[in-house]
Amino acid sequence: MSGRKALLREYKERKVEAGIYAVRCPVTGQAWVGATADLSTRQNGIWFSLRLGSHRDKSLQAAWNTHGAEALAFEAVEAVDVEGLDRFGRDSRLKERREHWIAAMNATGLL
Repeated sequence: MSGRKALLREYKERKVEAGIYAVRCPVTGQAWVGATADLSTRQNGIWFSLRLGSHRDKSLQAAWNTHGAEALAFEAVEAVDVEGLDRFGRDSRLKERREHWIAAMNATGLL
């Protein structure tokens, strides 16, 4: 088996961890909180849309444009156990935990 095929198989077989994440800007003190079904890939998706200038949250995009990538920090805040839940149950649990962290961190919610 080629190295590429082995890497692809490993990626497909990896354990996906759902959870809550935060993007913080220490310069401004702002924080944005979101939920995702896969914490391991979320930062890449956010940074990609920010680099393109097309992120849906205008305040996060403005912080990126003003202060740059080095001023923003991504962190996983909470891993959420969604084992055995259907899509609706998973989405509901993630939404509940996201709302909790938005309030706790006095943050803006990300979709």
